[in-house]
Amino acid sequence: MSGLLHLLIAYIALKVAWTAGGGSADQSGALATLANSTGGPFVLWLAVVGFVLLAVWQLTEAVSGAHGAEASDRAKNVGKMVVYAVLAWTALTFATGSSTSSEGQTKDFTAGLMQQTGGRVLVGAIGLGVIGVAGYHVYKGWKKKFLEDLREHPGSWAVHAGRFGYIAKGAALAVVGALFLVAAVHKAPSEATGLDGGLRTLREAPAGSILLTLVALGLAAYGIYSFARARYARV
Repeated sequence: MSGLLHLLIAYIALKVAWTAGGGSADQSGALATLANSTGGPFVLWLAVVGFVLLAVWQLTEAVSGAHGAEASDRAKNVGKMVVYAVLAWTALTFATGSSTSSEGQTKDFTAGLMQQTGGRVLVGAIGLGVIGVAGYHVYKGWKKKFLEDLREHPGSWAVHAGRFGYIAKGAALAVVGALFLVAAVHKAPSEATGLDGGLRTLREAPAGSILLTLVALGLAAYGIYSFARARYARV
């Protein structure tokens, strides 16, 4: 399902790069595209079940510390559990006929956080955290560290797709993190717009359409690699 989502996001990002519209270039936009396609609702219900099972699996790994996992490994399991749980909830809203906007949720979350004591610091910390994750994606792709997540070599095509995909996804996340920092500095929650806002901001840069096209191709490559990862991942 992760591979399909990234391919849909890449498709929407390409539309954003070269047209005025294109829909939301994030998970909500991808799920909305899927919901409106033939057989989409059935696939969405399968996605809900799949994401829930993945979230439970990551929680089990975090609690049991399987395979001699260290504290850092358990923390990664918890982080993945949260991501899968959010994806399950988002897929459920579309499967039941509702809709949600990741950008709107991000703005509301940022606005609520800023109203708390030290909220701007927390928003800034989130921005730095996202940039850190972005840097790790670039590093993981450049050094081909993602191969360590697999039980065997997936083939040269998957390696090239994974490398390009991780670097491109890191670049997109870096823009998202920068927008959180801008929101914290300017005390403007509307500046924190998530992945969709980050990609649209990238389009407005010099040669933005070309840059966004490269990122879209990278996200598509990540989606292709995800299919290989699903087959060869360590369990």
